[in-house]
Amino acid sequence: MAAGILIATVIALIFIAIWFKQSYRIKKLVDKFPGPPALPLIGNAHILKRDGAEFYEQLLEYTYMYAEEGTCRLWMGVKPFLAVFRAQHVEPLLNSTKHMDKSAEYDFLHPWLGTGLLTSTGLKWHQRRKLLTPTFHFKILSDFLEVFNEQSKIFVYQLRNQTEKDIDLFPFITKCALDIICDTAMGKHVNAQGNPESKYVEAVYLMSEIVHRRQKAPWHWPDILFNTIGRGKEHDKCLEILHGFTEKVIQERQAEHKQYSDDISSENIDEKLGKHKRLAFLDMLLFAQKEAGLTFTDIREEVDTFMFEGHDTTAAGMAWASHLIGSHPDVQQKLHDEMDSIFGESERMPSKDDLTKMKYLEYCIKESLRLFPSVPMFARTITEDIEIDGKIVPKDTTAVIVTSALHRDPKYFPDPEKFDPERFTPENANGRHPYAYVPFSAGMRNCIGQKFAMMEEKVILSSLLRNYSIKSVQRRDEIRPLGELILRPDSGIRVRLTARK
Repeated sequence: MAAGILIATVIALIFIAIWFKQSYRIKKLVDKFPGPPALPLIGNAHILKRDGAEFYEQLLEYTYMYAEEGTCRLWMGVKPFLAVFRAQHVEPLLNSTKHMDKSAEYDFLHPWLGTGLLTSTGLKWHQRRKLLTPTFHFKILSDFLEVFNEQSKIFVYQLRNQTEKDIDLFPFITKCALDIICDTAMGKHVNAQGNPESKYVEAVYLMSEIVHRRQKAPWHWPDILFNTIGRGKEHDKCLEILHGFTEKVIQERQAEHKQYSDDISSENIDEKLGKHKRLAFLDMLLFAQKEAGLTFTDIREEVDTFMFEGHDTTAAGMAWASHLIGSHPDVQQKLHDEMDSIFGESERMPSKDDLTKMKYLEYCIKESLRLFPSVPMFARTITEDIEIDGKIVPKDTTAVIVTSALHRDPKYFPDPEKFDPERFTPENANGRHPYAYVPFSAGMRNCIGQKFAMMEEKVILSSLLRNYSIKSVQRRDEIRPLGELILRPDSGIRVRLTARK
């Protein structure tokens, strides 16, 4: 008995010694990078702001402070984080087949999104990416244009009684984006634009805030603590709304599919089902169910992921673009001229060719995403030692690409706070470092829906500009960006609309 205890003690001491040795090595290497002083055990967790807007401001302050190095070290408890915001440092992280796994902080999204395309790793991610990529081929995106046009009509109509007064444009854009993603992702008409409130939208915002705060609080990382002293009950109520919404739609869609023949597959779905109705992303998943071995939970994970990534991100992007356009009359005049040259006095809806002609609008959207990227930061787990800026970043460090700071590097974007769409003309963009601008990430794990997002934003913003002139009633410094999972304006986007003659 005594011998057994002695052996167990020796083994435990060996493991502890190995852990301390590894931890010492990690700390020694990580602390070679610049960063604020950290305390034992809690690191920098005690100084990080809990409020989303304050945290975003704090993070940008650190990136300004350490702009010369392009990196900043932070400790969350005993876990090292390395903020990276220089193109040369970002490239080896995103242009790698090794550091593709999302960081452990994304695990807090698992109760909501499971291990769908956003949060999955390894073989599962490769299989899902291969399965889902055809969903965004050219023909399906062309079919989605009909949805974009339908919802943009409603969007413009909803604003008809909102002219010549100060309004918050953000809720109108958000509900339009929700109607679009529900229709394209699930084939479901929810008429969010016609309803004064949306429990789903409220749940998305609250869940985003809860997850983001938990990511910054190591004492809430263990489930038992989060569920007792944290916001576990609020989290579960949100989850009930979010999952209840998507599960109901999936079940309804499954029932509809039963009326079609059993010989439909993912390869002939366009031919057989497409004749009857417009296809949604969910249809592709349901018909790939047998071939890919997808369960109901697998399907819900991907639908939830697309609902989150395809709704909140585009809504934020269009809101920031509206504010910036409304703050720069010279830019807006060029946009009005572009719309008039394409459409004249016609009230027809835009075609694919029309969208291609909207060059200046595309420059404006890209410049808006430079200043206000929908995803202000994203993280990767370092799976093996990597060299950045002549220093070793040890395995198991979390690398955080701070998009907002990366996009403000004066080397690639002179006078970086200036809104200048001309930065993205072919002649000005030519030769720019490919990793200096990554609003949709880059490399193998880039955003699968970026063409979808650009099409949607062009349709909605062009409809807005064809019908109204926009005047921002807030200065940019009066709007606090809320840097949670998505970069949203803390108190909306206030504008004054004037109907165009």
